[in-house]
Amino acid sequence: MGIVVGILLVVGIIIGLFALELVIVALIPGFKVPEQYLEKPEEPTWEVDTKPPSSRKEVIFKVNGTPLSAWLYLPENVSAPVPCIIMGHGFGGTKDAGLELYAVRYQEAGFAVLVFDYRHFGESSGEPRQLIWIPYQLADWSAAIKYARGLKEIDPAKIALWGTSMSGGHVIVTAAKDNQIACVVAQCPGLDGRASTIMAYKRDGINLRMIIHGQRDLVRSWFGLAPHKIPIVGKSGSIAMLTTPDAYDGYGKLVPENFINEACARIMIRADKYRPVKHARNVRCPVLLQICDNDSITPISAAEETGKNLGKYAEVKHYPIGHFDIYIGDNFEKAVSDQLDFLKKHL
Repeated sequence: MGIVVGILLVVGIIIGLFALELVIVALIPGFKVPEQYLEKPEEPTWEVDTKPPSSRKEVIFKVNGTPLSAWLYLPENVSAPVPCIIMGHGFGGTKDAGLELYAVRYQEAGFAVLVFDYRHFGESSGEPRQLIWIPYQLADWSAAIKYARGLKEIDPAKIALWGTSMSGGHVIVTAAKDNQIACVVAQCPGLDGRASTIMAYKRDGINLRMIIHGQRDLVRSWFGLAPHKIPIVGKSGSIAMLTTPDAYDGYGKLVPENFINEACARIMIRADKYRPVKHARNVRCPVLLQICDNDSITPISAAEETGKNLGKYAEVKHYPIGHFDIYIGDNFEKAVSDQLDFLKKHL
């Protein structure tokens, strides 16, 4: 009996100390992280046209009463409902960070396209700002699908999902839950948060600073306090969510001038729980997996495992490039060409 009481006492002390640590981390001042200014390349990555294409229409749909901002692209002279490709960006990305380049290509090929900003980001509403919260983003995908299916110009039986990086995982999870999706494109997809975390540990070691920043933000949210934010991307060795050698330059080439380089830190202690790879067995539509063989952000082993779990529904393409190379230049052209071939086949 005495041994049991002793064990319970020790466990109680440990729990109490952990709770105290969380409260101290949440409330103690002095945790502000320096801002990370993203240096833009001297030469534009692509030709920037400040005037939106005539095919683009600004639209709004809601998720639990919160308005989400989206761009709708329709082919010219639509006389009958057409297939629609729904697009959402990756980790901290917004629809003006290069997605229009893809959307215009699809629209020119005869497809409708719906590109949206997640809640808390870009032109969409939602407080706190810059909150990356996976359940919310998955709900945003479902709301975008519902909105698209309700448009008279769109064939509700021919909805495709397009995701990149983190949203490459979202589209797998969404398709696993919605068996009416026609097909899926997952570009350099983030499919296993645990594998990504292990890869980061092997590269950089256990980063206790990031864990503490995540704890601070999460506990502050429990008390209704202002969020604690840190940079999304930074140079190697800095305090930021992504610090791989190619991440800082990659974001600099991809995002617009008004990009807000910060996010609520709580995602740093939740992302490893997100494992779209485990949902792949429930997908019942064709999936194009575009794997960057030199990816420093998303382990290719997770993408290959996802391909195996998808079985006959998987179409796998490998590219001898890094995570951020697929958005630019000849690599972009190759990726878009493969996507169009796939979409035309299945839509």
